Amino acid sequence: MKVLVIGGGAREHALCRSLSLDPDVTALHCAPGNAGIGEVAQLHPVDALDGAAVARLATELAAELVVVGPEAPLVAGVADAVRAAGIPCFGPSREAAELEGSKAFAKEVMAAAGVPTARSYVCTTPEEIDEALDAFGAPYVVKDDGLAAGKGVVVTHDLVAAREHALACDRVVIEEYLDGPEVSLFAITDGETVVPLTPAQDFKRALDGDAGPNTGGMGAYSPLPWADPKLVDEVMATVLQPTVDELHRRGTPFSGLLYAGLAITSRGVRVIEFNARFGDPETQVVLARLQTPLAGVLLSAAEGTLDLLPPLRWRDDAAVTVVVASHNYPDTPRTGDPIDGLNDVAEQDAPHAYVLHAGTKRDGEAVVSAGGRVLSVTATGKDLSQARERAYKAVARIRLDGSQHRTDIAREAAGE
Repeated sequence: MKVLVIGGGAREHALCRSLSLDPDVTALHCAPGNAGIGEVAQLHPVDALDGAAVARLATELAAELVVVGPEAPLVAGVADAVRAAGIPCFGPSREAAELEGSKAFAKEVMAAAGVPTARSYVCTTPEEIDEALDAFGAPYVVKDDGLAAGKGVVVTHDLVAAREHALACDRVVIEEYLDGPEVSLFAITDGETVVPLTPAQDFKRALDGDAGPNTGGMGAYSPLPWADPKLVDEVMATVLQPTVDELHRRGTPFSGLLYAGLAITSRGVRVIEFNARFGDPETQVVLARLQTPLAGVLLSAAEGTLDLLPPLRWRDDAAVTVVVASHNYPDTPRTGDPIDGLNDVAEQDAPHAYVLHAGTKRDGEAVVSAGGRVLSVTATGKDLSQARERAYKAVARIRLDGSQHRTDIAREAAGE
């Protein structure tokens, strides 16, 4: 089949890489893409938020499946426009994508579905903000109600900082702090059937030891050797299926990728947040372990036939991804710096380690930085220790002036 992927980050590079390895994919396109994606897919300029433009491009390419990667186009209704053009699309409708587009809406759905989550208040005035912060106390958890590219959440013991963040948002969700480790669990759904993927854990803080500000994610690993083997079944029964059923009951079925960010608390599993698309950087490690060809799975979700899909097959290998970020990230990043060493990784570390591009672009023959998170260096191994070793060996070959990365991704889980 001919496939068009919408987006231009490391998540989309991971999707394109997996699709390029799928024997059923005869032509692969990406819009707008990046320097790395251009090596496995044909790139096209498009405004990813313009549903009519995306649908027009998909029609011109005779695409038989469109995969919408980022959250902003989904919330803007791009998947609806593609489906209206008669083309199968992997990604929820605008109405269903509100599960990520509005944290208040997600809380409402969870309450109706009986899904366990943190107690919370939705605030729109300074008085409501002060009451909520006082009610929960420190550590304060303050979330911008709308999309904020993974950087709309502040978790702090500093009341002044919590209040400043809350006041800067039009509408804000303030909730109780959830203790315990966090887990990301993706599920593919056609609006009725739900197929869970393998769990992963990401690292949101910028610096080693979970210090520094929140980011879009500095690395991830899978599998989770410390997690309860029954975790996926429990989350399916208490979170994923009830949420999909509730959205179906409301007449806004959720078809696509449902991402549950979970806290494994002392009182059981609690949902931190939902996303309406593959998470970045967890996608990089989850797809590295998926053995089942990807295109057929995504098409089954788009066409409503997931119940006919054979069980997914997974590699026994572990996977680790380390994000290489630009100077000053997550504040205003410096861009335009040349990136060297990419060919060295391809020549010396493949196939066990490879580079997925995020914020990159071509400048003549050179590849230069074009965003905050620039690259995701992903590696597999017989266990997390070997995968870590391979990932960091590849990271060491990359030269980007002023770049930064965490050195402790998966270290504790690997027992190091």
